[in-house]
Amino acid sequence: MKAVFDDPQFSFQMLRILGSAGVGQAEVGECLSTAYRIEEGDFDSWYKEWLKTAKRVHKIADDCLAKGHEVSAREAYMRASNYYRASEFYLHGNPEDPRIKELSGTSTACFNQAVELMDIPMERMDIPYEDTTLPGIFYRPDSSDTPRATLIYQTGFDGTMEELYPGAAAANRRGLNCLTFEGPGQGRVIREQGLPFRPDWEKVVTPVVDYVLSRGDVDPKRIALMGLSMGGYMAPRAAAFEHRLSACIANGGVFDFMGSRIPPGMTRQQFIDFMKNDPDDFNKGMEQMMEQNTEMRWAIANGMFTFKASSPVDWMLKALQYELSGVADKIQCPTLVIDTEDDVSFKGQAKPLYDALTCPKTFMLFTREEGAEDHCQVGTPQLSQQKVLDWLQEVFVKKK
Repeated sequence: MKAVFDDPQFSFQMLRILGSAGVGQAEVGECLSTAYRIEEGDFDSWYKEWLKTAKRVHKIADDCLAKGHEVSAREAYMRASNYYRASEFYLHGNPEDPRIKELSGTSTACFNQAVELMDIPMERMDIPYEDTTLPGIFYRPDSSDTPRATLIYQTGFDGTMEELYPGAAAANRRGLNCLTFEGPGQGRVIREQGLPFRPDWEKVVTPVVDYVLSRGDVDPKRIALMGLSMGGYMAPRAAAFEHRLSACIANGGVFDFMGSRIPPGMTRQQFIDFMKNDPDDFNKGMEQMMEQNTEMRWAIANGMFTFKASSPVDWMLKALQYELSGVADKIQCPTLVIDTEDDVSFKGQAKPLYDALTCPKTFMLFTREEGAEDHCQVGTPQLSQQKVLDWLQEVFVKKK
């Protein structure tokens, strides 16, 4: 689905922001006005124009709050948070760029101010993890301590837990608790703690499940895990080893993170050997592709940033560890695997994951006719929430 830009990467990110308008994280007019000022395919232009919009809306929020207009302030802070996130999005080519921490920190601060002005029971917490902690937010439907079914909801390759708020709110409206969190490679954990992604994601999720089970307002028999985007690899990987989960959702399903990047006619091992035998030549080829292709420029830069890789070859070799052969069939809980008709991020990855499962399983396809054909249904979040959470509620009913 084309959204303003001819450049596919810019168009997708624009649709991602526009789609959040229906859940209060953007205004269509503000988005279009910003987009019309952006130079096609220019990362610096994207940064500058979204920052300009973010600051303008942030000022609206501050002024409204100063005058006692708390509802107006809340709504503006929520939009400003998303616009700051958008401004920071393409800055990862230089991991030391001070704007990364500055903008992500301001985005989080605006989100916190928005939530503080809402009448919802939510808690920020630091979840014990190895020798540090992971940030999380626990949302409840009300302030009672009634044990409830709970959704653990995580993002993927490039999102933040604040961006997951609409999904958490949708879960609350259906009577579910929701915990959003960030793990290694994500959000504040990579930006402030410097912890990169790891393939054995069960080591991340098990401490999160431990935390959830320590709460008196959680039904221990009804805990689900949902992963978004690259989280469609992480959630199934965790569920294969963390059997206290009663449901798993992969949106969209990812059997092999780098599967579509292996050249035709090459086996995985041949591709690995090719890169190791001549890394300089491979890096040079990747750098040339980055100059010519916005998608490649962003994906490799963000991959090196979030995996803490020293070169494109280093990133590719690390990313090739993220696949579910001999793992997916260990999942025991009911699992929902989601695909979209025009998913370009992980094209063709959902069906192999679904086929590898031996647990109770469901395949869900979002279509062009629904306007939901893009990766993770970014243009139709409310439709996605409806179909996915209805499935989850039906699973939870059987677990009572």
